[in-house]
Amino acid sequence: MGKLSHSDRQWKAKWITDGEYVFKEKKISPVPMVFRKSFEISKKVVSAELYSTALGTYVFTINDIRVGEDYFTPGFTSYKYNLQYQKYDVTHLLREDNTILGTVSGGWAVGAFVYSRRNRLFADRQALLAELIITYEDGTKELVATDESWEVSTEGPLRYGDLYDGEEYDARISDESIKYHKAILETLRIAPSISKAIGVPVREHEKFEPISVNKVGDELIYDFGQNFAGIVHFSINGKEGQQIEIKHAEILKEDGSLNTDFLRSAKARILYTARDGQQEYAPNFTYMGFRYVSVSGIDEKEISIYARALYSDVKEIGSFTCSNEMINRLQENIKWGAKSNFVEIPTDCPQRDERMGWTGDIALFAATACFNFDMKDFLKKWLRDMRSEQLSTGGIPNTIPSNGFGFPTTMPPVAVDFWGDASVLVPWAVYQATGDKSVLSENYDMMKKYVKACKNWAGLFSFGKHRYIWHTLSTLHFGDWVAPDVPKMSQWQKRSKWTATASLANTAHLVSKVAEILGNPNDEVYFRNIYEKTSDAYTSIFTDGDGKLLEEFQTAYVLPIHFNMFNEAAKKKAAENLAQLVKANDYKIGTGFPGTPYILFALADNGQKEAAFKMLMNTDCPSWLYEVKMGATTIWERWDGLDENGNCPIGNDGTDTMISYNHYASGAVGDFLYRRIAGIEPVVAGYRKFRIAPLVGGGLTFARGELNSPYGKIVSDWSISENRFIIKITVPEDTTCHLIMPDESEKFLSAGEYSFECNIYC
Repeated sequence: MGKLSHSDRQWKAKWITDGEYVFKEKKISPVPMVFRKSFEISKKVVSAELYSTALGTYVFTINDIRVGEDYFTPGFTSYKYNLQYQKYDVTHLLREDNTILGTVSGGWAVGAFVYSRRNRLFADRQALLAELIITYEDGTKELVATDESWEVSTEGPLRYGDLYDGEEYDARISDESIKYHKAILETLRIAPSISKAIGVPVREHEKFEPISVNKVGDELIYDFGQNFAGIVHFSINGKEGQQIEIKHAEILKEDGSLNTDFLRSAKARILYTARDGQQEYAPNFTYMGFRYVSVSGIDEKEISIYARALYSDVKEIGSFTCSNEMINRLQENIKWGAKSNFVEIPTDCPQRDERMGWTGDIALFAATACFNFDMKDFLKKWLRDMRSEQLSTGGIPNTIPSNGFGFPTTMPPVAVDFWGDASVLVPWAVYQATGDKSVLSENYDMMKKYVKACKNWAGLFSFGKHRYIWHTLSTLHFGDWVAPDVPKMSQWQKRSKWTATASLANTAHLVSKVAEILGNPNDEVYFRNIYEKTSDAYTSIFTDGDGKLLEEFQTAYVLPIHFNMFNEAAKKKAAENLAQLVKANDYKIGTGFPGTPYILFALADNGQKEAAFKMLMNTDCPSWLYEVKMGATTIWERWDGLDENGNCPIGNDGTDTMISYNHYASGAVGDFLYRRIAGIEPVVAGYRKFRIAPLVGGGLTFARGELNSPYGKIVSDWSISENRFIIKITVPEDTTCHLIMPDESEKFLSAGEYSFECNIYC
């Protein structure tokens, strides 16, 4: 049996599997296993607790009732290092005669995953570990634990379960008809630390009823009105052997049928074989990213269908509304993009053959995420895996967990700017939102090692100030990823010397701040020195020394402005030059991943408020509100995902299938909505001291931001009427607020509710 020496509890159970099942096929997931144990109870039960984990993803039932509400247990982690277990109170499920069933699919540990559909990464087949501890009224205890007395079969009703392809289910198969045999003990190939789940479980949330149904050919096309990650539930009056197929997609073709081209190899379907009579079904081992489904094999009157969103149970803590309904829709899109990609880990997209923990997306979105949701536990779990998977050189795999795909084939395992920056930016965002220093101390060594690795790469084969210019081969970077002003991936990557050098300056600066917070003065000086020298190198080599870049594009200005790499005089001129560049582009966005979260700050904070609001309010492509205008209900991966006619215009440029309509990264603009328009910003991490300084513009006549901080609810609620600015604010107990009015008057406030006014002319 596998080693359990690293567990946080003593297991008497043993790992078990199906010894008759040999899984050697490539690019698919294994046949699900069903484990069974029957037992009797003759005494009164006080409590019953189930401790369980698996290699694969599992669902238990006791006496035909599902255990718990969680999906995809034991959770997605770096299984080589970390494996979680769950604990469930199952007292209410027990009776005199009991049968416990555990169904285990391939999941991430055994099933096919990533583009290459690699499988069996951590185990050759599924394995189960479980203990049911029953406490009786007389004080005695009984243990029902996985061992050779359990039975197992691969002939259950769930015939296939795959994260990308979906499920195949045969409702004609009952437990009585399954041929079981004895389970055997399994020896694991890996010896992870097995610990109680620390993350946030995936659960069902919002329910969506179809807003329309249309017959297209032989298919029924249902529209749920919202793009999201989740599953369908359906009930039917079926006939024995009737096959019903349900497929999923984000968009439709011109003829009204599903457009599944951009799912790539993901089948994203449910194939259900019915028994006679009334029955209902919902998948347990897969999820899809979709707005539309097609149903074939049944008439409309014979099926009832709805959908449920599935995402990690992160609590919403923030809200933003204003007088512009398109901005309000943008805020909703930002939230739905996040919910759809907070499925066990922060993924990039929920629909195609990817759904991986790309580090660059959350690195740039973390600040926005922490305004909308309580992210601490969700991200601390993910950061634990990042620490485990950090390279010996200090670099960070581009996906966490890497699951055999830490780097694209064009990239050796090196430090990669902005993607690896997640090791610094994510802990910093969580700390700023919560004030919890543990997220800094836990990740401090990782941060230092990463920034030192970046500095080493920058200094290769260079002399003088060029030792601080990070200019390795562009194919080793993502550069200005999906920048809309240049069409090809190679062009995005060729901007890497600007993005990477700015990345080095920013991460070094943040780590110097972390060192100060944690009381490490030598580290503070060391990393501040890297920040200062990198900033000097950038402005000396890439600019004329007076705020003008020798090669101009939006991101190349945004990063050094926002990261305070210019001196004050040059920064002011750089902001003017950026504003001119933005104006020349008709106030359309030209930044890729690295610059998009910061461009409005770079403008508005440096005397270019008008340009910032014109860019925010722009409805032409590329812009945030263009997507809203085109009916988006989430954030797109590509700014030009649909043309004005609603068709996908992306050509054959090497990224032509890289189109997701649910990709949260550019929703990082949400940080600006809260920090500038609502004006809420921490002065001390965790909001013990905070600032409210609303930025008025863009024709907005009111805005309201709310944040449930660690100390309580913060409210900034302002409006404009007849040249009077009126603001109502709420300051929680044990906090202080620095209020800055648009007329630059200031107030320092303790806990309470307040209302203030001033003249305003805009």
